[in-house]
Amino acid sequence: MAIPPEGKPPPPAGGGAATRSGFDPQTGIYSSLVHFDHHSKIPTDPRLDAATHVLSHFPSSKLAEARVALIDSATGHRVTYAHVARSVASLAAGLHLCLGIVKGDVVLVLSPNSVTYPVVCLAVLSIGAVVTTANPLNTAAEIAKQARDSGAKLAIAAPQEMHKLSETGLPVLPTTGPTVNDDRRNDLSVEELIENCEPIDIPAEQKPRQSDTAAILYSSGTTGTSKGVVLTHANFIAVVTMFKWSMEQSKSNDDVFLCFVPMFHIYGLVFFGLGLFCTGSTTVVMRRYDFQEMLEAIQKHKVRNIPAVPPVILALVKHDSRSHNLSSLRRMGSGAAPLSKELAEAFRKKFPWVELRTGYGLTESCGATTFFATDQESKSRPGSSARLLPSFSAKVVDPATGAALPPYGEGELWLKSPTVMKEYLGNKEANDAAFDPEGWLKTGDLCYFDDEGYVYIVDRIKELIKYNGYQVAPAELEAVLTSHPRIVDAAVVPVEDEEAGQIPIAYVVKGAGNDDLTEDQVMEFVARQVAPYKKIRGVRFVGAVPKSAAGKILRRELMLSERQGEPLASKL
Repeated sequence: MAIPPEGKPPPPAGGGAATRSGFDPQTGIYSSLVHFDHHSKIPTDPRLDAATHVLSHFPSSKLAEARVALIDSATGHRVTYAHVARSVASLAAGLHLCLGIVKGDVVLVLSPNSVTYPVVCLAVLSIGAVVTTANPLNTAAEIAKQARDSGAKLAIAAPQEMHKLSETGLPVLPTTGPTVNDDRRNDLSVEELIENCEPIDIPAEQKPRQSDTAAILYSSGTTGTSKGVVLTHANFIAVVTMFKWSMEQSKSNDDVFLCFVPMFHIYGLVFFGLGLFCTGSTTVVMRRYDFQEMLEAIQKHKVRNIPAVPPVILALVKHDSRSHNLSSLRRMGSGAAPLSKELAEAFRKKFPWVELRTGYGLTESCGATTFFATDQESKSRPGSSARLLPSFSAKVVDPATGAALPPYGEGELWLKSPTVMKEYLGNKEANDAAFDPEGWLKTGDLCYFDDEGYVYIVDRIKELIKYNGYQVAPAELEAVLTSHPRIVDAAVVPVEDEEAGQIPIAYVVKGAGNDDLTEDQVMEFVARQVAPYKKIRGVRFVGAVPKSAAGKILRRELMLSERQGEPLASKL
């Protein structure tokens, strides 16, 4: 019998638990317990492409002229669904006829969030070209490497980011035309193509099919070298179908959403670049995350729904929310990184009128993998990442023996779904490591299922700290640390130790006015709440914890600083 992880109830006796969990003891496979309703199913027409699928869900022509799809948070500029559709068609024509972009060509997009970003992505996809999105925070060298690796033929960039493309040698299409004080004069731009190009019928041989590559997205590289994730039109069609269904289940279709999650990331691309267009919702777009600007946007636009990441949830819990009116807020989502049970409970206590739902996903699965149908369901399973979405199946595999584990057995999560990536681009070694011979994707995440099919993500297997033979999950210790009223953020990393193998070291950000908080006080606070082998063995006070744009802790940077003995506070 599987032994439940510490603090979890034991599985009930008898075979009923396996049935309720979706686990088949004969195959070792967990099947989704959540099913599509009669009008929701993943399209199978091989000639369908992702852009056509998304655009087919736009409101009817009369409604589309009036219904607002996007609002620029900074300027208040509003874009209707009809304008989005016309812009996509015109830009697609311009890219094909004026710039010679054809099926299979890779287009690199380098821009912060904007109301134009989804238009660019949909236009590129509609002509069979391939999108590769780049992080604006990347250096010129990193962007040049991505351009080479992906085989990009054209770059589309915000004017302020164009200087980073000089090393790529690519032709560059700016998103906007020159301004009065701009050095550029007659450069073609996305704006100009949208304004001046008439839509065309794409030749049949140019039209993409479900099996064609749609995007090459690069993993964040928090635990290793960044790799190009190849996603097909079929992957996006499947995930958008699931997304639309999940919005209907959670009754979120009429919500006003706030977007600060970066659209270059799979979370932002699926949510705001594709998925929400299928629901008729309105999205307020922020160029990038800023806490004060987020509060102002919620108040000004009466935002009801925010897909977020754990650092934002933490900031809301720690902030004096009386400075802004947040009463319009009804739903918060959390993804891209684990959300601790303690933080979720603190958020619900402070914002009892707001539903909070966590989810799990990864770039390699084209986004979301799990889903909570109701807030009550989410509350009843603290610490869980919900149940598998329809069409997903999973295994929990013991890393040491390769055995498939039943409920409460802790092992690596393996996945199968129509959303799972085609491959890592040109990387046979990584592909061999990521897929088993039967096509199961090995996520690298340690997890378990309970007896009713809810998934609990423990941590990244590679990030577990090995202390005297025990496994210590950094995420668990970080949850304890951030529950301290005088700590605003924290990260835990392993440090090599001759006797123990590895020891947990905490990087801690003090709250304002808490300069007197000491290392001993922090270690004692954690020691009172965890088993002896999990205790923090050292504390480093820093100004900020380094994180990716998606909110994941960049442990590599912390570990490198620790090894080099550098004062991290001066670097962050």
